[in-house]
Amino acid sequence: MTKWIYTFGDGRAEMKNLLGGKGANLAEMSNLGLPVPPGFTITTEVCTAFYENDQQYPSELEGQVNDAVRYVEEIVGARFNDPENPLLLSVRSGARASMPGMMDTVLNLGLNDTTVEGLAKRSGDTRFAYDSYRRFIQMYSDVVLEVEHEHFEALLEKRKETKGVDQDADLTAEDWQEPVVQYKEVVQQILGREFPQDPQEQLWGAVGAVFGSWMSQRAITYRRLNGIPARWGTAVNVQAMVFGNRGDDCATGVCFTSNPSTGDNHFYGEYLVNAQGEDVVAGIRTPQPLTIAEREAGDGDLPSMEEVMPQVFGELDNIRHKLEQHYRDMQDMEFTIQGNKLWMLQTRNGKRTARAALKIAIDLCNEGLITREEAILRVDPEQLNHLLHPTLPPARGYSVPRMSSTHTNTATKSFSYESKPAPKISAACTSRRASSPRAAA
Repeated sequence: MTKWIYTFGDGRAEMKNLLGGKGANLAEMSNLGLPVPPGFTITTEVCTAFYENDQQYPSELEGQVNDAVRYVEEIVGARFNDPENPLLLSVRSGARASMPGMMDTVLNLGLNDTTVEGLAKRSGDTRFAYDSYRRFIQMYSDVVLEVEHEHFEALLEKRKETKGVDQDADLTAEDWQEPVVQYKEVVQQILGREFPQDPQEQLWGAVGAVFGSWMSQRAITYRRLNGIPARWGTAVNVQAMVFGNRGDDCATGVCFTSNPSTGDNHFYGEYLVNAQGEDVVAGIRTPQPLTIAEREAGDGDLPSMEEVMPQVFGELDNIRHKLEQHYRDMQDMEFTIQGNKLWMLQTRNGKRTARAALKIAIDLCNEGLITREEAILRVDPEQLNHLLHPTLPPARGYSVPRMSSTHTNTATKSFSYESKPAPKISAACTSRRASSPRAAA
């Protein structure tokens, strides 16, 4: 029987073609003993078989998915669709090559009118339960049912205006219950059918949406322009939920092991207390800096994670060093904190500017993590052209923009142009390991 499912502990980084980039790295972090919520990956071969067989799943897939869900249930100690102690899942796409057009993440899958009450009782926090439910309805409706999220945003803004609050976090448990009803009514009005209440239907709907997104027009165009064959397919990652929105001892964030703009060997990122992942990139709230150094270098006065959650920050910093040394490259990581417990949700080689790519390659070579030949190959020849153009130096009044996930916002402060010579990869790759935070890890 063909193996269509791999739990995170079964895979490894080298299985990227089968597990996709995200699934392979989740498996690798699990094997390294890092705190990763349990889950499983539906392989890229399922996607290929799906399209080769008139969009029909392999006959063994349903049974293997059910077995994998039971595996997660045993580890978490909760049951999928249990009215009293429900297991909730996240579903993410994960091709071997990141590309536009793929399905966005669905969080809190498994919630319905019954399990939301069980979550409220189990957690002792009705507000958290209904906040999670309304998030799920909005995300699932948007990315799976293709109901535009603007319909839900308009209702939420009206609710906040009625209650006289500015932030989602200021709404009470009772305030969230009405939007849940309204969101379901929107789905009924637009689609002519109810929002799905069966968690099994929700799960297979999300899986189907991932495979469907592989053949979206944006994905097809991107593959054609970049020489990516359709037969590669995409994987699906199903993972137990951990919650960054359960209170002030919870958070979510994104970070880089080095600055992706400059290449400086400084921990760089942002986080939000009492939030879920999409809040970091949605612009609803102002993200907080990860480190004290970032706070002092920026214009804001929001406390850093290093100050607010020093113990968890220390754990994250240790993981930063471990992953960068293991992968021998700068990493882009996502994490969630639930009840002061750190969970890693993703790592991947981070995108970077041309100057950062060159500096990071030199630093990693100097630290003995990569050879001089590898360092040269780490810099895309096309990027070298960018190094010959003027840059905007922060020291002369230009404010380095805060990041949002892997993207940066524009800044409007005064600036001046300055052209700098590009650093060189010396033949000796002189070591600076004694003073390197990487080498000291």
